[in-house]
Amino acid sequence: MAQIKIIASGKKKTAIARAVLTEGDGKININKKNYVNLYFLDKLQIEEPLRIAERVLGKINFNVNITVRGGGDKGQIGAARLALARAIVGFSKSKELRKAFADYDKFLLVADIRRKEAYKPGDSKARRKRQKSYR
Repeated sequence: MAQIKIIASGKKKTAIARAVLTEGDGKININKKNYVNLYFLDKLQIEEPLRIAERVLGKINFNVNITVRGGGDKGQIGAARLALARAIVGFSKSKELRKAFADYDKFLLVADIRRKEAYKPGDSKARRKRQKSYR
């Protein structure tokens, strides 16, 4: 029997992640390292789609290898989280899981398109001009 292989991608700011999901025993690697070795809050962010999927589907029986390029640490975690959630939905084909992800956080399945606003000419910040004082 052929092994099931699902490929999904995710973006956050300038970080791009690609998740390759195969049948297995539940190992998740990000850039060839186990996700358990991440900082605590980053680890929790990656676990969110896993915990929701486990609650909806039951036992998790797949391995995921995620490759992330570009961006900073937090952007890479956000991109990996999005790719992981999309791969799980593609693997399970469950409408109930898709709804659970959407109810928990819209950005588990939809890329966050917000970007940093550009600095304005003659100013040191992106938004309003600085007030002028005539003292």
